[in-house]
Amino acid sequence: MYRILRAGNRGRNCIAKWRHFGRDCTTSTVSKEALDRYHPGVTLHGYQVERVEEVPELYLTAIKLSHLQTGAEHLHIARDDSNNVFSVGFRTTPMDDTGVSHILEHTVLCGSHRYPCRDPFFKMLNRSLSTFMNAWTASDYTMYPFSTQNGKDFQNLLSVYLDAVFFPNLDKLDFLQEGWRLEHGATEDRASPITFKGVVFNEMKGAMSSAAQLYAVGCQNRLLPSHTYSYNSGGDPIAILDLTHQQLKDFHASHYHPSNARFFTYGDQPLDAHLQLINESALEHFQRIDSDTDIPDETVWTEKRSAAITCPPDTMAPDPDKQTTVSVSYLLPRITKVDESFEVSLLASLLISGPTSPFYEALLDANIGSDYSPVCGYDGSTRDASFSIGLQGIHQDDEERVRGIIQETLNKVVREGFEADRIEAVLHSVELAQRHQSTTFGIQIISSLMPMWNQDGDPISSLQLDRLVASFKRKLAENPRYLQDLVQRYFIDNNHQLWLEMSPDSEYTPKQEKEEAAKLEERLRELTNDDKEQVYQTGLQLADAQNQEADISCLPTVTISDIDPKTKRTVIKTENLSGSYVQLHEQPTNGVTYFRGVSPLGALDTDLLLYLPLFCNIVTQMGTDESNFREFAKQEELKTGGLSVSPHIVQNASSTDAYELGIVLGSHCLDRKLDDMMNLWQQIFNSVTLSDHDRLSTLIRMEASDLSNSVAFMGHAFAMRGAASAVSTVGKLSELTGGITQVNLMKQIAELEDLSEVISKLQRLSSLVLNRTDMRFCLNASPESMSAAVNALGQFIDQLPGAPASSKPSLDSAQAFITIDGSCKASLLQVPPQGNQGEGWCLWEWSEHRDRWDLQILLIQVDSPIAPGSKGVSTFLNGVTDDDRQTQRDRLFKVSSHDITDTADRYLGERWYSSYLIGPENDATKQGGWTLQE
Repeated sequence: MYRILRAGNRGRNCIAKWRHFGRDCTTSTVSKEALDRYHPGVTLHGYQVERVEEVPELYLTAIKLSHLQTGAEHLHIARDDSNNVFSVGFRTTPMDDTGVSHILEHTVLCGSHRYPCRDPFFKMLNRSLSTFMNAWTASDYTMYPFSTQNGKDFQNLLSVYLDAVFFPNLDKLDFLQEGWRLEHGATEDRASPITFKGVVFNEMKGAMSSAAQLYAVGCQNRLLPSHTYSYNSGGDPIAILDLTHQQLKDFHASHYHPSNARFFTYGDQPLDAHLQLINESALEHFQRIDSDTDIPDETVWTEKRSAAITCPPDTMAPDPDKQTTVSVSYLLPRITKVDESFEVSLLASLLISGPTSPFYEALLDANIGSDYSPVCGYDGSTRDASFSIGLQGIHQDDEERVRGIIQETLNKVVREGFEADRIEAVLHSVELAQRHQSTTFGIQIISSLMPMWNQDGDPISSLQLDRLVASFKRKLAENPRYLQDLVQRYFIDNNHQLWLEMSPDSEYTPKQEKEEAAKLEERLRELTNDDKEQVYQTGLQLADAQNQEADISCLPTVTISDIDPKTKRTVIKTENLSGSYVQLHEQPTNGVTYFRGVSPLGALDTDLLLYLPLFCNIVTQMGTDESNFREFAKQEELKTGGLSVSPHIVQNASSTDAYELGIVLGSHCLDRKLDDMMNLWQQIFNSVTLSDHDRLSTLIRMEASDLSNSVAFMGHAFAMRGAASAVSTVGKLSELTGGITQVNLMKQIAELEDLSEVISKLQRLSSLVLNRTDMRFCLNASPESMSAAVNALGQFIDQLPGAPASSKPSLDSAQAFITIDGSCKASLLQVPPQGNQGEGWCLWEWSEHRDRWDLQILLIQVDSPIAPGSKGVSTFLNGVTDDDRQTQRDRLFKVSSHDITDTADRYLGERWYSSYLIGPENDATKQGGWTLQE
């Protein structure tokens, strides 16, 4: 996986890495035990403990170690969390655009010395109970994380990961598969044209045809031009074709060494066992080296710079004449300066997040463009941080106007500063983020720490949120103009700033195609007859290797005996409040109350249904009779973690033709602010304002822009929805509300000058769903806070319009299998190639299970960890009880290979499928059987 694109969050707080550090418990036995057991200077399994610090605000103990023989660094986080995490990361600093670090990330996962089967990484997916498995390449590091709740599974995955990164086979065929190769279009046909192929080559062709990705890469390359950041770590498609297999192996030898590695473990499993396995499986086989991967200081500019780049036109843009993007980016202090980084991230949030921020008011409300520029906000992913602000979807003639607005907005901030409520809201978001619980805390924490730790920063200091907040408050108290001084220093007086403009070029894609064709012609001219024969034979050899059944007997696995046959149950209480059904879950929620509500719609004509996603998106952002949208947004930031409304489409588990359609509400807040949160919801229900034409126009443009951009990145998701739409009612509804149909609708709406008809439809939806009739509610809170939460909810219900529900809502229980009736259908949606193309299959993806011992893959989602704030919620939303889950679990444990193959034969045959393609029309689709949608 390749990562570089960074986008600001226009509507919510965007405090980079600190927003993810949520607390998970009210006591931490594991943390206390680690604090007592490990002390600086202690040696164990080849490591020496360097530092041990308790971080009470996050209920953890951080232990920093170094490996004596190799110098490898290790950070362990001891915490009462059963979802244990491992990661190993390497500083990878490519000095060209060949994508060597990205291709290496792929290739090391294709087989190793101890596990020589093809693709052991992916083969482990159905031999493991992992809750997360992945790998990705960033601009200056590559990391390989996983998480699991099972102790044996942790050791299995750790063994596979260590062997993959330190002892990979790096076979030539794997390089050709993952990187690039010459191969006949039809592998077995010598007469077919020879072309370029390769996993990463094709991936980056898609990525680098996305305007947003082109802008992100172009911005980084030009703002940080001195070293590795001036290159595309993912790989420029044409440059990828210059990478050799030997260069790949050399890069591995110089970068994937323990002396250049940073290991991370997290959770409630004992550290000693991890260290022993890491040392014995990998580290003791290496000696310390000088990895020579340091990134030098960026040369600071004395004069501001400007640059211009081009991109493919967006055929789905609402206004073809408004496709220019412009932004300014500023070089900021090194990310290893933790206090400064924290303060600048707070400043960035104050500047751009939410309708009350200066840049939102100056840029987005001005209706000049469709949204913030793709690169926006604080970026702490590179050695030197940066801040960017700009607009996309503007007319080229408005570029100077945008520049002037940005400069004047910064000057205004220096003159007037920020309202005290805004600063309080940002700090409130930090406190709430600390308390809000996440099941992926370990993965989030290493993802957030890795950029800074990779630059030899102190990862533990970044965890000390109380100290960082206290330091900031102290500075602000000593100097009320402290934030204004930061704006002056980092933005106005900063000459290391890049103004970047991107405009569409209708010849962009043809130029890329011509460049690739010229490269291919050059390579073909160099081929001798023997070379051409080798190309043909290599293609056959690779195809044969890909089609061979892998011998996975060398891989470790968990078995059914390692899995608890009993479902983990949640205690659910129910009440009737003023005639409404309420579900209560008492959980250790750390002083946070979680509220949810479902408002069913019943039958709804398609014309109105199409507007449901837009209604959900804007209903909390339009303001009310009591508060305009800016004041409402300010209170939302001050009192809650955000109010969300989304379409609710739930399949009846016993019938493919039955479903529940409506909206689902969600929010959470600190216990002490519960009354304030419920008051905001009460305003939405009783006096939401939907007739503000200018505000609605702004929100529509941003939503249309988001959807248009998402097609390039999420083509596969849109294709899957399209395929499912042909075989079930719920599939059809999901496509109408979240598929290409919705993308096209928003494009059309964004082109309208008169929104009166749109407003009328939104008001009709409001009258249907914003009332208490048939609504049900759900609360997750700590036992000591539940009584107050119920009282607050009761008062809220009493103030809602409409009559109470006539009876308790009922959803049928889930069944193990469902029947799908229908005929084979196919459709094609033609979109000019831009970004990832996708092909989706309805039903589900199916892996071959040859014995019942592989059934653990089916239990991964069943046993996925659930945060206290979400426990019991699935029962509330879809009616599936713990008894239903136990019944399903019992059936899964009894499933045989015959049952699976029989089910596959009955439901996965040609009669039962639907295909959906998003991309350019091609030879296959011209052969018939496809419905073409322009």
